[in-house]
Amino acid sequence: MLLRHTPKEAAERGALTINPAKTCQPVGAMYAALGVHRCLPHSHGSQGCCAYHRSALTRHYAEPVMASTSSFTEGASVFGGQSNLMESINTIFTLYNPDIIAVNTTCLSEVIGDDLGQIINKAAADNKIPRGKTVMFASTPSFKGSHVTGYANMLAAIVRSFAKTTGKKNGKITLLPSFIEPSDMSEIKRIVSEMGVPYIMYPDTSDVVNGPLDGKFRMYPKGGTPQALIGESGDSRCAFALGRTGTLAAAKLLDTQCKVKTEILDLPIGISATDAFVDTLRKTAGVSVPESLLLERGQLVDVLCDKNQYLYGKKVSLSGDPDILLGLTQFCADAGMKVLHVLTGTPAPGKFAARIKEIAGEGVTVKTGPQADLFCFHQLMQNSRPDLMFGNTYCKYIARDMDIPLIRAGFPIYDRVGHSYFPITGYRGGLHLLVKMLDALMDRQDRDAPEEKFELVM
Repeated sequence: MLLRHTPKEAAERGALTINPAKTCQPVGAMYAALGVHRCLPHSHGSQGCCAYHRSALTRHYAEPVMASTSSFTEGASVFGGQSNLMESINTIFTLYNPDIIAVNTTCLSEVIGDDLGQIINKAAADNKIPRGKTVMFASTPSFKGSHVTGYANMLAAIVRSFAKTTGKKNGKITLLPSFIEPSDMSEIKRIVSEMGVPYIMYPDTSDVVNGPLDGKFRMYPKGGTPQALIGESGDSRCAFALGRTGTLAAAKLLDTQCKVKTEILDLPIGISATDAFVDTLRKTAGVSVPESLLLERGQLVDVLCDKNQYLYGKKVSLSGDPDILLGLTQFCADAGMKVLHVLTGTPAPGKFAARIKEIAGEGVTVKTGPQADLFCFHQLMQNSRPDLMFGNTYCKYIARDMDIPLIRAGFPIYDRVGHSYFPITGYRGGLHLLVKMLDALMDRQDRDAPEEKFELVM
């Protein structure tokens, strides 16, 4: 009975958002900052803001997420947070000794109009930033954009702060991944390593928010891209930005700031997108595709062909982040499924809807932006019911109300485990995703089968 109040008749809304299909910018900014080694995310706002952003990441990854805050009170909220941030910088370097502080703004500091560039310059002039340490910042107000926008803004800040050029190319390829799981970052690195291509990737949250439990506390985990490597990306032969929404700003900045040729690619989710990624690497680096990757691709194709009767013609609705949705839509279309709805609360680039329609056909309904919320998603599915849906944990209420199988993908996932350890990118990730889809559909077939049709071998 949770969502029985949702009317089937949809009305256009110009301002109201009901149950947003996103979370706020600082969450993504914190996640990007965690992908840099010995970097401490810092929330320039109230303690409550920082607590929520940390909580969102901690619940999703079931890992402690370290972050600091400027701890605004009533005074700072009226007169500005300069003194709070100055004192925070001094305290953080004294007590926690990070190499980098990554400051992200909040609604409160943005509405006040704090000039973070001026404040950080003053902190440096007052010797509150030790020699060899860095304070960088990104503008991430929660009242616009989404966690993907915040991630993109912090990634651009990382490029701005550290990428330098000496004028001499080092032969490496720079990879800029969008907001994806640490397991997906590991899988992308593994593919590039299998092909023998020298690379630099940042941010890299693998071994940061999916680390082992070994009984040792580490304020700064072993993972994350070292600052020196990020600096070297300014001399890389080229850069591949994986996912337009999460990386475009950083890719453009790397090009203009360091004259590194950049190319925007889709996240390698599914066969087609992974083929494109691998082939681009092959051509750029002048290497051949190793037998190990051909084997993985063949295994994915084999399972897809063996069980195609369970997927072909099935209707699917997808909600999530733009870069992941493009990959999932392509994968579903490659499997012969009919994509009905694609919805993201993130303001997506202008080409997003056109790309989705190019992949799934003109019949697909595409919704983006603040009014593309889960209320809208529920209404769409009431008018055209799918057999399967993709989305984050918040979609479980729609799945329960409509009795539709849900594949959890994207951010946040609070009610299941394993998403940070098992990728959906690459051929291995595609196989993992395919098995999840088949399990959901075949479990439903078993559940609904009459006794005389309940088979041991399906």
